[in-house]
Amino acid sequence: MEASTSGEKHLKVEDVQGAYVEQKDRLLHAIEASGTVLQDLRAFNQSSWVVRYPQFSNTTDEKPKDDETSKASRRKSVRRSLSFADDSTFQAEVLVNSPRKGLTRSVTLATIPDETAESEESTGEETDRLVTPSEANDFHVFRLDLKLGSHGSSSSPSSLVAQLEKASIANLLDDRISSAMAHLEKLRLRVLDTASKVLVTGDLNAGKSTFVNALLKRNVMPVDQQPCTTAFCEVHDARENDGKEELHIFKEGVAYDINDDSTFTRASISDLEQFVSENENEQQKLRVYLSDARNPSESLLNNGVVDISLIDAPGLNRDSVKTTAVFARQEEIDVVVFVVSAENHFTLSAKDFLWTASNEKAYLFIVVNKYDQIRDKAKCRRLILEQIKQLSPNTYEDAEDLVHFVDSATALQSSTSSFDTLESALRSFVLTKRNKSKLHPAATYLDHLLSDVDLLVGANAIVAQTELERARADLESSRPVLEKMKSGREALEESLEGVEENGASRSRMRTKELLMGALDLVGAGKLGVSKPDITLPSYPGLLGLWDYARDVRRALLISLDAAVKIAEDEARATTSDGVNKIVQLGEEHLPEGVERSRRVFMPEAMFSVRNMKSDRRRSRRLSGAVVAGATLGLGIGLAQRPEMLETTFFDIFDVHHQFLVHFTDGSKSIEDEEAGVTALGVASVGIGALTMVGGKAFGVRALFEGVVRVSDFIGNESARKWAAVILGTAILGTTAYYVLELPSTVPKTVGRRIRAQLLREVDGRPEQTFVELNADRISRETRKVLRLASWDLKERFRVAMDDSNRKVKSAEDVERKAQGALNFFEEVHAKTGEVRETAGLVVTA
Repeated sequence: MEASTSGEKHLKVEDVQGAYVEQKDRLLHAIEASGTVLQDLRAFNQSSWVVRYPQFSNTTDEKPKDDETSKASRRKSVRRSLSFADDSTFQAEVLVNSPRKGLTRSVTLATIPDETAESEESTGEETDRLVTPSEANDFHVFRLDLKLGSHGSSSSPSSLVAQLEKASIANLLDDRISSAMAHLEKLRLRVLDTASKVLVTGDLNAGKSTFVNALLKRNVMPVDQQPCTTAFCEVHDARENDGKEELHIFKEGVAYDINDDSTFTRASISDLEQFVSENENEQQKLRVYLSDARNPSESLLNNGVVDISLIDAPGLNRDSVKTTAVFARQEEIDVVVFVVSAENHFTLSAKDFLWTASNEKAYLFIVVNKYDQIRDKAKCRRLILEQIKQLSPNTYEDAEDLVHFVDSATALQSSTSSFDTLESALRSFVLTKRNKSKLHPAATYLDHLLSDVDLLVGANAIVAQTELERARADLESSRPVLEKMKSGREALEESLEGVEENGASRSRMRTKELLMGALDLVGAGKLGVSKPDITLPSYPGLLGLWDYARDVRRALLISLDAAVKIAEDEARATTSDGVNKIVQLGEEHLPEGVERSRRVFMPEAMFSVRNMKSDRRRSRRLSGAVVAGATLGLGIGLAQRPEMLETTFFDIFDVHHQFLVHFTDGSKSIEDEEAGVTALGVASVGIGALTMVGGKAFGVRALFEGVVRVSDFIGNESARKWAAVILGTAILGTTAYYVLELPSTVPKTVGRRIRAQLLREVDGRPEQTFVELNADRISRETRKVLRLASWDLKERFRVAMDDSNRKVKSAEDVERKAQGALNFFEEVHAKTGEVRETAGLVVTA
């Protein structure tokens, strides 16, 4: 019978060990894969996408009032409001899939009907949850609570996080990911370690050392009414030290090696209490090797299955340094045995430690010490269990095996049933339930970590999807605008060049037409333009002949100035039409939303005094060419130029003109009349007058015949006495005729001379005549205004096109990054599912 029982136990141990090894290997592969996921996520956060930190809040504050409303309440609890700490403008209603045991946590936009949400929620009603519904909305490993100090109180974490910039929050997340990667490595080493480490901790004076002594059935740890345990005392089986009971004191700054005496100092077990007392203010690490003569079925150290180490830690609230050390040390611990005083219950430090530890270890072994001293034991048990339910739900669910109410001091004196039950449960939890005590913490941490990754990438996938849709909408609106501008750019430039060229050409041609017509009229002795305020002077008589010629010259010049002004006015109208066409081209080619030009074209500003000054400087460089602007302050016109107003004798008696008319074949142009009057001189006036009279009265042939007859007549002596009389009569008649014709001949003579002067080429250059220079000046002014308007439109078009191009490129960049981020987050979510399968976290029906 005994042999049979022994065989069953042996078989059971082998089965347990086989299952343990299998689960350990799966966990190691899952830890390695999780590290790769975190590494990829961290690299992506640093180089490709700023990972946002999501915040979730309930969309309703309703609470279930009865059983009938509980189902509806659960359905509402699935819907959450998603926002981000660095962007208060982003708000979205999402569905957070509260993870059932073994399933991934997902975040999707709340675009599906409530019935779907209800069905998703109801499918998990019969399945135990790994975390509570309230925890499903928050992070475990990646939580950014911004504690003030290492483990101090938190001052409005959400408000503090909201003040941080996106990059700062991304850096904080990067630190958390980096810490998680470091913890994964510790987790891997812990799973590889065949031994199990049991940390005994709790508040001050909770009886931790007394409890350890009760487990060891001997007084080893120093015990006093005052806090005395200030060091980490690791208790190991003496077989690890060749069977010798001994105290090893770690040396600071070097790694402990049992085979290297230089890394520690040897001492007797009896020296432990004195050493701890003398080094109360120092943080020491000690290793105690003890022999336990009890049977393996009774001893925790000498259990015959695995190597066990008990670690007695300082009290949590002794000081901040030692409290921090305990928090850090728990990361390398397989089993946490938390000792709480039945008199004081859980302090703030205890609650903080248990919450931190529960992120990794879903199951904690809790010892409620000094229970025998409590009078109302039922009330004490109820209050403590309620607190445990809030701090570690899984521990509460398995409270029969994991929560024990004992009195360690009494158990140290004599065996008690409650403490015996505790020992048996602790041995079972550490040894036969190693999957639960050693591997389950690793699995719990992995599940929390993967759940955080799912939550993080799910929320960021929504951001990426939102940005992707926004980028595509921007491209849909901006890309056609850019393409239209690209295709219409050449046509716009050609149209603008056409408007500019047509305007300038029209102004030039019209100016030349007007001025040449005016000059032709002036050359005929008439006013260049017909205006009421411009008239030719009346003939004052022979005595005012000189002033008459001067006034005629002024009137003719004023009429030419008026013709120039008319040409300028028509150029203004032509320019105004061109500017309007340019404005119309802008309306056709500039996209909506682009500000139009605020320039207001003022035609009266054309040909201003400033422009006339530049024209006068230019005219001085043209070697005496005559360029006239308009009158009335718009420039110095012909009528204000002294050299044009100067009256000469030839304005009255134009001998050279008469000679060309009567004694040449008329092949010379009128412009040649001013080539020079040298031989004739003033002395030719009489001959000219005579010629004119003869030419007008008798004709040229008759004149010569008369001259021949006169010469024959003079040759006759009888006729000589009549010569003086005849000659005097001819001269007198000629003079009388000429004087009578002066009122009509002077305007023609003056006009002819003015026309010849203004059409005279300078240095043989026909483009420097009065007409050409004014046509060039007016067309140049028109071109300048139209070119300025064209340049303004081209510049606005260029800026608008650059802006549109930047918008398209920016939207394309956002689209590319958002699509890449979305693909990455989907891949990460798929990988977390694979890791869960590898770790055996997926529970199939």
